[in-house]
Amino acid sequence: MLSTTMEMESPLPPPVDLETLFKQHHRMVYRTAFRLTRNASDAEDVLQTVFLRLASRDLQTAPLGQAEAYLRRAAVNASLDLIRQRRHQSDDGEKWIELQAAPRAQQPEHQVWVKQAADWLRQAVSGLSEQAAEIFVLRFFEERGNAEIAEMVGSSANSVAVTLHRSRERLREEFQQLLGGQHV
Repeated sequence: MLSTTMEMESPLPPPVDLETLFKQHHRMVYRTAFRLTRNASDAEDVLQTVFLRLASRDLQTAPLGQAEAYLRRAAVNASLDLIRQRRHQSDDGEKWIELQAAPRAQQPEHQVWVKQAADWLRQAVSGLSEQAAEIFVLRFFEERGNAEIAEMVGSSANSVAVTLHRSRERLREEFQQLLGGQHV
C-alpha cells in the first residue's frame, strides 16, 4: 500500500526510445544547428553528435524531462562547441574581419561584409557563457520571446532580459574594439 502511494505521488515519465526521440525532434535539432553554423554539413554533424551523446545515456534509468528543451539546448551547445573549436584552430594573429568604413548596400563588397559580420557574430556568441549564448541564440537566431525563453531555460523573463542586455553590451563593445573604437 505504501509503495502504491509513493508511485502515485511521483510518477516517472514513460520510457522513450532513441528512435522515437529522433523521429520527433531531428528536424528541430538540425534547424537549430543550421541557424548557428550556417552550414548544412556542420548542422548534420551537430545532429549526429547530439543523438550519439543521447545514445550513450540510459534513457530507461535517466529519462528526459522535457525532451524538446533538452535537445534544443544540446544542439545549441554542440553548435557553439564546433564554432569554438574552429576559432581555436584558426590563426590567432589573423583578423577575420577588416572593416574600415560601413559598406553601402549597392557596393559589391556588401555581401562579403555581411557574411563576415555574421561569422564574427557566431564566433562572438560562442565566447559567451553557455546560458547567455543559449538565451542569445533563442532570442536573436530563433526569434523566441523572452517569456518563452524563460520557460525553456527554467528562468524568469526578467532574468532573460538582463542576460540579453548584458550579452548585447558585451558584443557591442567587442565589435567596437574590432572596428578600432568606432561606435556602432
